Amino acid sequence: MRLQGSLSHERYCAEVLAEAEAFRDTVRGADLTATVPTCPDWTLADLVRHVGGAHRWGGTMVARRATEAVPFTDIPDVQGPEGDDPDALDRWLAEGAEETVRALREAGPEAAVWTWTPERRAGFWSRRMVHETVVHRADAALAAGVPFEVAPEVAADCLEEWFQLGEVPEVAARLAAREGLESPFAPGRSVHLHATDTPPELNAEWFLDLSGDHVVHRRAHEKATVAVRGPLTDLLLLAFQRLPADSDRVEVIGDRDVLDGWLAYATFG
Repeated sequence: MRLQGSLSHERYCAEVLAEAEAFRDTVRGADLTATVPTCPDWTLADLVRHVGGAHRWGGTMVARRATEAVPFTDIPDVQGPEGDDPDALDRWLAEGAEETVRALREAGPEAAVWTWTPERRAGFWSRRMVHETVVHRADAALAAGVPFEVAPEVAADCLEEWFQLGEVPEVAARLAAREGLESPFAPGRSVHLHATDTPPELNAEWFLDLSGDHVVHRRAHEKATVAVRGPLTDLLLLAFQRLPADSDRVEVIGDRDVLDGWLAYATFG
């Protein structure tokens, strides 16, 4: 199974740097002790360390052409500086993104590298690091009380990757195995997401078929059990559960229970 992105490897590399800079701008001057509403076990400083650590983990995997997961304890400076000095954390985050992009550019997209999916190539990491940073920048924006915006083509690709990952057998099996989770799958169930603020050529619509034992998606305008309409950024936030389904920023048409069931299931963390 190939997790095909819509952007080039070089564009992903450029977006890692751009998103890291935007993340830094979001947290700069904010209260690093503040709780992150969408990650309530973390402070904003914890979120910075998580993003910077993720960059270094992915970058180390690529730089070493790893054939298996590299333990975090083997990654230099993965924990970041001691204390929560804002300037030190800012420099550390910038340096990690730059190191990761250097490794990605040197490797190229087809270099063989371990990932946590069957897609064992460096291009997985360039795409994944962009979207990891995008979603956590949304978390940082909520914690800092500042607006969140993302380029439409990046937002659409972020959603597309999310739905592709949900179809990976290993991921689907892990999601289905969680205790206390009611399965969202049943004959005839489906979800349609429709961005209302994008040009037709972006094709920012998704149909999620829940009628089998795992999700199958396609980019299409089709009648579904439940449909969600709204700006593309808000659909992204909804899918990643950074925006509640009852928000007035999106319109839900149809069986809300089906939407809630899918959102509860599609939580990867």
